[in-house]
Amino acid sequence: MGVQHGFHATLTARPGKADEVIEFLLDAPSLTNDDCVVFLVGRSTTDPDVVYVTEGWTTTEAHSTFFASEEAQKLVANLQTLLVGESKYVDELPVGGKAAF
Repeated sequence: MGVQHGFHATLTARPGKADEVIEFLLDAPSLTNDDCVVFLVGRSTTDPDVVYVTEGWTTTEAHSTFFASEEAQKLVANLQTLLVGESKYVDELPVGGKAAF
C-alpha cells in the first residue's frame, strides 16, 4: 500500500499535560487502521508542551472516512480537553523516507 495523503499537526498541550497527550496519541485507533501506514508522534526539544503528529494514509478518502467515524470524533473531542489554543495542520504528499524504532 502506498501513501497518497499525509499531514503534519502541531499540538500545544496544556502546561504539564504533554506526556498525557503523547500517551493518548500512541493509543489512537488510527494506529490499528490498515489505511494509516505512517503514524509518528514527536516532541519539541525547545518547548516541552509542543507535540507533533505526522500521519500517512493510503488515500485522502481513507483519512476522511476514518476521521468522520464516531470513534475518531470521540478521540478528537477527548484530545481537545488536553490542548490549549488552535492546533496547526499542514497537508502533505509523502514522497519517501524511513522509520525504524
